[in-house]
Amino acid sequence: MADDDDIATGGGSTTAHFVLVPMMAAGHAIPMTDMARLLAEHGAEVSLVTTPANAARMAGFVAGVEEAGLAVRLVEIPFPAADFGLPDGCESVDMLPSIDHFSNFLEACGALRDPLAARLRRLRQRTPVSCVVADTMQWWTGEIARELGVPWLTFNGSSTFASFARYIIYHDNLLEDFTDREEIVTFSGFPTPLELPKGKCPGSRRSPGLDQVIEKINKKQMRSDGRVMNSFQELEDLYIESFEGTTGKKIWAIGPMCLCYRDNNTIAARGNMASADEARCLQWLDSKNPSSVVFVSFGSLATIEPQQLVELGLGLEASKKPFIWVVRAGKNFPEVEEWLADGFEERVKDRGIIIRGWAPQMMILWHQAIGVFVTHCGWNSIIEGICVGVPMITWPQFAEQFLNEKLVVDHLKIGVKIGVKGGIQWGSEQKEVVVTRNDVETTVSMLMNEGEAAQEMRMRAEDLGIMAKRALEEGGSSYNNIRLLIQEMGNKQNAG
Repeated sequence: MADDDDIATGGGSTTAHFVLVPMMAAGHAIPMTDMARLLAEHGAEVSLVTTPANAARMAGFVAGVEEAGLAVRLVEIPFPAADFGLPDGCESVDMLPSIDHFSNFLEACGALRDPLAARLRRLRQRTPVSCVVADTMQWWTGEIARELGVPWLTFNGSSTFASFARYIIYHDNLLEDFTDREEIVTFSGFPTPLELPKGKCPGSRRSPGLDQVIEKINKKQMRSDGRVMNSFQELEDLYIESFEGTTGKKIWAIGPMCLCYRDNNTIAARGNMASADEARCLQWLDSKNPSSVVFVSFGSLATIEPQQLVELGLGLEASKKPFIWVVRAGKNFPEVEEWLADGFEERVKDRGIIIRGWAPQMMILWHQAIGVFVTHCGWNSIIEGICVGVPMITWPQFAEQFLNEKLVVDHLKIGVKIGVKGGIQWGSEQKEVVVTRNDVETTVSMLMNEGEAAQEMRMRAEDLGIMAKRALEEGGSSYNNIRLLIQEMGNKQNAG
């Protein structure tokens, strides 16, 4: 465990000191490590709150900030898993035995409040905290910020588009009068026309025992002093402006935060330990033509039924395009592994790489050989795809992923739907095949050909990639927002 001297460096410094509290789940924690690095690169001090098992996963990140001489330290707080009916060492959402344990996990997260508050109180005279930035799921951090008399900003790792839509769902009780999952929900007050079947709206399905917790999270979120978004003005300016106008609270768009990594060595160390041989993967990509490879990855939490994975694989095979496919099947993986070994992997060995488990996604996407990204529409994946300027094939499943699909396909026009008809509940499996091998082959072939529509989409994606990089360059919108955020929080600290 880190002691108090490790929480931040430079006692007596007047620079802003940010305490970041991520949700312990890969898709939530990774962008907050990116945020920590970005803030520190601009001169802030950062304390990143974590637990022992999650700290072990951050070894690459820690090595990177130490090598760069950045003022970032991990604050390790023991996680009370056993006290809340969880297996010992179960400290991240992807470690949960089942979705039924998620409410227990959130309660265990809430139990970190008192030990963290005690640690920060001990720092008050030597290294005062300027601001607490926490994942929206860590609602209890608002109480700590109020005790310390500092601003509390929230971060939910989603697009501003989806976050604003979620706000409207909660604030207006938008789904309350809809009983049919196919009934169309109209989002009044949204800056552009937005309609979605109820079954594709976040909040239309709830996990066991979560209703009260979600209600508490939403209420607390309303009391925050502002939001930090992993986006940039040029991408979502209309939605940022409208969201700020509706809530009266500042939105700090400081992304794409993944661009704090600038080379393959640091990119490969981002997140969890990769399952693939990175050198082999890069060597294989080096042998392919530019924009010729299809990359398929569905994030860290999605669980897809084996027969659906088989259809996906057969569609990739039928497309005759080179591909990298990240396969995650949870408890059903032995069944999928048997199918892979029963001829498929041998048939595609000359033009396909199959990665089992975690993959260095940014490192793969960064490569010039990638031409199309098949994604589950988690915002981390979407923003990473935008950064590298590749068009996307959208395959959403739950939560806000269908909203992100709307943004990508209908508004940014840099993606194509593969044809998912309805959402599933996170943690459950889609029992039937919803996307056929023909759907996969047809969509991949359409985006990878030289047709006019595909070329226009590729050019739009490339333009957005250029804008994304410029946003974080000196004088760019996100660069300026980071500096203003640090300045404002530092001024509040000095005024106090």
